[in-house]
Formats: sequence, structure tokens, C-alpha cells
Amino acid sequence: MVTAALPSSLACQAKERDVTKACHKEIEQPLSKFALYVPVSVCQSPWMSCPKLLLSMGLVCACPGVSSIILAGTPRSSLPLSQIIDQACQEAETYKDAGVDGLIVENMHDVPYMVCPGPEVTAAMAVLGAAIRQSCPRVPLGVQVLCAANQQAIAIALAAGLDFIRAEGFVFSHVADEGIINACAGDLLRYRKHIGAENIQIFADIKKKHSAHALTADVSVAQTAAAAQLFLANGVVLTGTATGHPADPQQLREVKHAVKIPVLVGSGVTLENVKNYLDADALIIGSYFKKEGYWANAVDPDRAAHFCGTHSYHQCKASSEILCEIFSPISKELMEFKNF
Repeated sequence: MVTAALPSSLACQAKERDVTKACHKEIEQPLSKFALYVPVSVCQSPWMSCPKLLLSMGLVCACPGVSSIILAGTPRSSLPLSQIIDQACQEAETYKDAGVDGLIVENMHDVPYMVCPGPEVTAAMAVLGAAIRQSCPRVPLGVQVLCAANQQAIAIALAAGLDFIRAEGFVFSHVADEGIINACAGDLLRYRKHIGAENIQIFADIKKKHSAHALTADVSVAQTAAAAQLFLANGVVLTGTATGHPADPQQLREVKHAVKIPVLVGSGVTLENVKNYLDADALIIGSYFKKEGYWANAVDPDRAAHFCGTHSYHQCKASSEILCEIFSPISKELMEFKNF
């Protein structure tokens, strides 16, 4: 069972977490804006059985809303893991109370990012993801490990009982601020098969933000999306050029026309521009849910709740869904240092 805003394959994970009985209780009660549950079969194809709704995903940070993690060994780390876990779980609860449909855990504050983060990052993210899963057992929950640590994310998701990952560099190479990122789809899907994690969905970034794409200047974003679909991504993520920068609505239309898998908008969504993304299947929202709309600030519960309760959002909800990203807790120093 899963919210109507959620992909049916995420419902499969919920079913495997034995929440069917609880969901039946929910459906007997009056339906709130996101409280519609739909039975799905574990053999159904992803995203195909549920009504098309706008799914909101929040990012988890040390503040309510987005959980941003600054993990041990990174330049700005200052908090013990136990405190990071407490803050991230509080933030996840804040997002859930605001009415978002799902959460993503991300180590966004581990700057500067590494292409191959150490095992301490993987271990900490697994513990953190498991804690948030226990805190929010029925909320679709994913993970992204920066930078492009997609196999580690799959392992974390499997160990922590999460539902999906967000993957960088799934198809085609690009130059990121961490260096050259090469396509990983073949290795990643074989690794997922090898460890028995085929229930973990992969949402792949296309023409990713914070990157140069001169290497593939002759490949359109729609063609990139089509390649991700061919290489068995469960969905694609379209972004603007940087965190907080809106995606191009025209590109969204082109990508939606090019693929049949879900298309998520992964940056720059605000209350003012959400109407531009009616064609999206999901929205990943981080910056707008923070105080003053700045990604490194604490989550603003009123801002998130207002967004999820507005008429504009519900118009969009009638066509897609929304997800919130969970970054792990951020240190006081980072909260005060916004221009790095």
C-alpha cells in the first residue's frame, strides 16, 4: 500500500515493511490531501498503477526540512554522529508534519565533495538512514551520497531499508566541480543485482547541475533522458544549473515527451513557479523549505506547510508528486557561513 502520489514500486517496499494493515486503517478514514492509499502488487511495474499526483520530496539537514549531514572526517565536521541522527530525525518529522510525500537523505554539507568518499561516510549514512526509517516507517525514503557514490548509496539503501537512490553520472560523462564523472549504469545495475537490492529504485540525474556538459554538447537533455530509460533507470531528475536554480520548463516538456518513466524536477521549485512544473511526476524541494529560501539554513516548518497547503500546489499535485531531501545535521559554524 502506498500514497497515491507514490510510485507503485515504492509501494512494494512499503508492503515489504509490513505496513499493509496500517494502510487499510488509513483508507477507512476521511481522506486528507495526501492520505489516499492504493493497493499494488509487488510484481507491478514502477510508477504505473497509481493516479498521477505531484509527489513532494524533502531534503533532510540538521534543521527541520532538509537533513544535511556533515560527517566525521570532512573539513567542517563538528557534531557527534548521535547528535546528527537526533537532528536529522527531528527534521524528517517536521517534513512529514508539513505534508511532504517522501524524503531523501543527503550529505550535502560534506564540502568539498569527493568522488570516492571513505567508508566512514557510507557507515554513517547507513546508520542515519536506518534511524530515519525507524522514525518514519511509512514515508518513502531515499538516499544520495555525494559525490556520485552510487554503489555506496545502493548498499546504504539495502542495509537501512530505504526505497530509492538519486544517482549522479548514470549515463554519459560530464565535468563536475569534483572532476570528471563517468557513466555508471552498467556497473551500478550489476552491483544492485549482485547484492540482492533490485527493489531499490534509481532516479538518475540528467545534465546534472553544478557541472559542465561540453563533452556531450551534441546530446540533448531529452536524448540523455532516453538513454537513462534505455539503461533501466526508474526515473530521471531534471535540474537547473545549480542548487536553488529552477529547471527549464521547456526542457521538462521535451523530456516528458521523450520517456515513459517518471520525470522529477530536482532544483529551484518555489511557490511562485510550481505552476511551471505541472508536467512533472515529482518535485524534489530543499532550498525553498529553508528559512529565507536558502539551502544551508534551518528548515522553516511554516514555509513548508504553507507550500504543501496552497491551491497552486494542489493544482500541481493533481498532475504529479513532491519529495523532500534529507541532508544530515549541519554545524553551527556552517549555519553562519553561507557563502562558501
